[in-house]
Amino acid sequence: MNSHRHHPPPPAPGDVVPGHALQWLADGWRLFIKAPGVWAIQALILFVILTALTFLPFLGWAAAPIALPVLVGGMLAGAQALDRGQTLRVDHLFEGIRRHAGNLLLVGVFHLLGALLAALIAAAIGGSAVLTGMIVGAVPGAGVAAGGMMLGVLVFTVLWALLMMALWFAPALVMLHDVAPLDAMKLSARACLHNLLAFLVLATLLYVLVWVAMIPAGLGMLVLIPLIAGALYAAWRETFAPALLALPSPDAVTADEPATPPPGDVPPQN
Repeated sequence: MNSHRHHPPPPAPGDVVPGHALQWLADGWRLFIKAPGVWAIQALILFVILTALTFLPFLGWAAAPIALPVLVGGMLAGAQALDRGQTLRVDHLFEGIRRHAGNLLLVGVFHLLGALLAALIAAAIGGSAVLTGMIVGAVPGAGVAAGGMMLGVLVFTVLWALLMMALWFAPALVMLHDVAPLDAMKLSARACLHNLLAFLVLATLLYVLVWVAMIPAGLGMLVLIPLIAGALYAAWRETFAPALLALPSPDAVTADEPATPPPGDVPPQN
């Protein structure tokens, strides 16, 4: 029996209208109000897990960034279930562990390594400027050091923005389209750069919403986190999968029925 599984070619990002960033948030809200209680419980569990991971000895600082894509993948599976007319369950949050744990964890590892590399590069630039300033002398050296530190901050900001672009669609591409981790991050960055204006609009809206959600003692995050998951799912659908059929979930496949491709896969063409 052939045990090889069909893997679709990596999808190519399409063009996105900048104004659709607002529509993605509206779609995220539409998905949230279908099951607000379950979404809020998922968001609370996600927050508790990530907070608990930070208290692990020695590696707590690294555990949360690595685990984040796995939990995001689970929330995306929940958004897809709702989009298909199915019931959202609390345990959808752990769907990433059941289906693509290894690849989603690798996305988290690459996320952590990218952040460390960006910090090291920025620190090297700033540190070199400070040392140069000490050699040059007090007055001119202060200018050199300040300029170098500002350059280091700028470089870190640019590298961090690129890393966030690479991370934005990666969980969705791994979870919903079965793309390999590095390919998913490359495609994510490519999609964000290709539609830069749309994602700048989205980033601005999310920045405002985060501050609003933090006002009532942070309780608004129980709504905002699911809203972002729904918006991410909507953005993935429009950017990478506008023509994909709504496939049944793996749970709907019975033993006597032929297996369907994984969610998000495109059936092979004859």
